[in-house]
Amino acid sequence: MAVVPVTRSWLMPAGRFAPTPSGDLHLGNLRTALAAWLFARSSNSAFYLRIDDLVPDSDRPGVASRQLDDLRTLGLDWDGAAFHQRDNVLAYHDAIDQLIENGLTYRCYCTRREIQEAASAPQGLAPQGAYPGTCRELSASDCANLEQSGRQPALRLRANSELVSVVDRLCGVVEVSVDDMVLRRNDGVPAYNLAVIVDDAMQSVEEVVRGDDLLASTPRQVYLARLLGLAEPIFAHVPLALAQDGTRLAKRNGAVTLSDRMALGESPNQVLGHLAASLHLAEPGESASPKTLLERFDPATLPSDPWIVDLQSLRLT
Repeated sequence: MAVVPVTRSWLMPAGRFAPTPSGDLHLGNLRTALAAWLFARSSNSAFYLRIDDLVPDSDRPGVASRQLDDLRTLGLDWDGAAFHQRDNVLAYHDAIDQLIENGLTYRCYCTRREIQEAASAPQGLAPQGAYPGTCRELSASDCANLEQSGRQPALRLRANSELVSVVDRLCGVVEVSVDDMVLRRNDGVPAYNLAVIVDDAMQSVEEVVRGDDLLASTPRQVYLARLLGLAEPIFAHVPLALAQDGTRLAKRNGAVTLSDRMALGESPNQVLGHLAASLHLAEPGESASPKTLLERFDPATLPSDPWIVDLQSLRLT
């Protein structure tokens, strides 16, 4: 069964926020959610919530509910019920089957260690971090022998290192040589890069707003969308929130979740004000509401540098 290309005629153009339920949302996650909500609502688009719970060990009990509660507490609304990736697995396998039928896949038996060693070898010609193509030309008997020895294959895309460019609204042009990415892990779970483009096409997501840690993987996703005949969204990657030592903001840095900030006596509008100030939509220390921020929102004024979070004063540094 092939994936049917999405024409967007059956759903309103939309934006989305798609957290992984591995932990409570911190200020950086909430900031990205606010930016995604502002992009969608300012263009009169629908706004969807998707829970990226495809990988079993990323789904911790109760976390998704707390994430949704935090967004509601800040006043960010969405259309319809939250969508769960785990409920869309058949669509991902349909997309993979389409690529298999078109001769665009091969089985890969490499371990992570073997891939790292092959990619770092002096004769390696693959771009840094890319899969070097070790299993590309395995015969059927080679595959059978490897499986008899106990190795379970992942499924990779035969990508031919095509150079793909994407114009991002906030970051400009990003160009990547697409490698033979994993489509299905060796435990049978579809890979994120494939799942996310199937989800976005099915929900008619027209604009993807997310953290810029995912910028480098965007050409891969666009390449897959083209192979599957799916509509390509517009992208806007927001700079990350960082701790003062330059590392990504995390729970270990202190009071970084909404519940943490409220336990310190801050109201939801004060927390929203911190996020808004980091996006140049409010003054430091100013309380804010979603309605006010929507009236002020201008994508052209958004910062291009990371938000360095000073938890003592929550002012930009």
